[in-house]
Amino acid sequence: MKVIAGKLPGVLILGPVIHGDARGFFVEMWNRARYADAGLDVDFVQDNLSLSAQGILRGLHFQNPNPQGKLVQVLQGEVFDVVVDLRRSSPAFGQWEGVHLSGETKRQLYVPPGFAHGFAVLSASALFHYKCTATYSPKDEMSLRWDDPDLDIRWPVDQPKLSAKDQNAPRLRDIPPDRLFS
Repeated sequence: MKVIAGKLPGVLILGPVIHGDARGFFVEMWNRARYADAGLDVDFVQDNLSLSAQGILRGLHFQNPNPQGKLVQVLQGEVFDVVVDLRRSSPAFGQWEGVHLSGETKRQLYVPPGFAHGFAVLSASALFHYKCTATYSPKDEMSLRWDDPDLDIRWPVDQPKLSAKDQNAPRLRDIPPDRLFS
């Protein structure tokens, strides 16, 4: 497996080994010992799967307290995946990183706790899988405005389709400090 450190502290881009021939392919998507050796020694407690159509943007989401680390991967289709560092003590606080993920490359992205996460679907549809280090907690969930001008995220979609929650999400500067991460 190829492991690339992201530009933000703690973010990892993982390229699994793909075994393929004329019959198709085989990929080991998760192996606790192998990933621990690669620097990702975490316990996952929940798996999620979403299907979204082209132009849909989901995010930017986080939960605090009870933050989640996420190992995300596109099983089919392509997305532009974005993480934003919300750890106030981090030198990268308020900075973002974007990564293209697709079913073709099978790359994975590890999003550490303390980050907001979202993605925009670039293909006709995208089947998106993620493993989480904490269970979903609706009372702790927060959203960050996808087009916050202070973040200046360069999404590759002009008029994304958004949920009501994402349309009404606050800018980073309007989120109370106690809802961010120390």
